[in-house]
Order: sequence, then C-alpha cells, then structure tokens
Amino acid sequence: MTYRCLLQMVLLLCLSTTALSRSYSLLRFQQGRSLEVCQNLLWQLPSTPQHCLEFRMDFQMPEEMKQAQQFRKEDAVLVMYEMLQHIFNILTRDFSSTGWSDTIIEHLLEELYGQMNRLEPIQKEIMQKQNSTMGDTTDLHLRKYYFNLGQYLRSKEYNRCAWTVVQVQLLRNFSFLKSLTGYLRD
Repeated sequence: MTYRCLLQMVLLLCLSTTALSRSYSLLRFQQGRSLEVCQNLLWQLPSTPQHCLEFRMDFQMPEEMKQAQQFRKEDAVLVMYEMLQHIFNILTRDFSSTGWSDTIIEHLLEELYGQMNRLEPIQKEIMQKQNSTMGDTTDLHLRKYYFNLGQYLRSKEYNRCAWTVVQVQLLRNFSFLKSLTGYLRD
C-alpha cells in the first residue's frame, strides 16, 4: 500500500517536472517571438533623437539588467514579468504629443499583455513555491528605474523629446528581455 502511494507520488512529480520543462521551452519560443514583434513595433514609432540630445538622461539602469548571466530560469521569469508590467504601464500614459500611431501602440500593448498572460501562471507557481533566488533588491531596483522613467515623462510634461528618450530606454529593455528568454530552457 505504501509502495503504491509512493510510486504514484514519484510519477506525479516526474510528470509535473516534465510539464514545467515543456512550458519553459514553449514559453522561450513564444516570448522570443513576441519580444521581436514588440521591438519592431517600437522601432516603427517616429522619433527625433538628433533634436532631443539635450533631453538625454542617465536613468541608472539596474546592474541586474546589465549582467543577466546570474539569472536562473525562475528568476528570469520574475524579472521579465515585472519589467513587462512596468513597460505596459509606461506606454499607457499620454503620448499624444509624439505623433505616434494609436494602432501601433495598441498592437504593442496587446503583445505585452499576451506576454504577461503567458508568464503569469509560471510566475504565480514560482511565487507559491518561493523558488527564486532573486532578492527584494532586484525588485526594488527595477521599481526605482521605472519610477524614474515615469517621473521623467511627467516632469517633461510628456513632450515628444521626453518620449524619444524613453523610447530608446524601452528598446534597451527589449534587448535585455530577449537575452533573458535564453534562460527559459529545460
């Protein structure tokens, strides 16, 4: 009796691990494709970097975003989810002064929302199991970084040059996010 119960638990554990592995492989593919779409959409938005040089600012990108080699796949999921939420929130602000296409922004927001929806079940599972080595400081650094981006836009009254500066930052974010998808391996 005990042996059958133990055997069932072992089989269940093996199947759940296999299912999660497959989820990571599929997630890596889906996220990579979607991030490429987002980056291309962001490139399609008109910008005037040569006229906005005096608006440049150092937003102090977190060190964690510069050195992704330290992430485990669980940490990568948590960081990606957090970043996508913040990017989504930034892009829902007033961009009327930019001349950006509403259609492109809507498509970009749809892609971001789809990415967050794909990450959310795994993110919740990781949080429930507390299976992350990512400390609160990484989360705090990310929040501060995106808070600074939002404050910058507000302080510049969401003008075109401020959005151009933020657009460049978001393109860097997408490059980093693409590198994080490489950690979503079996």
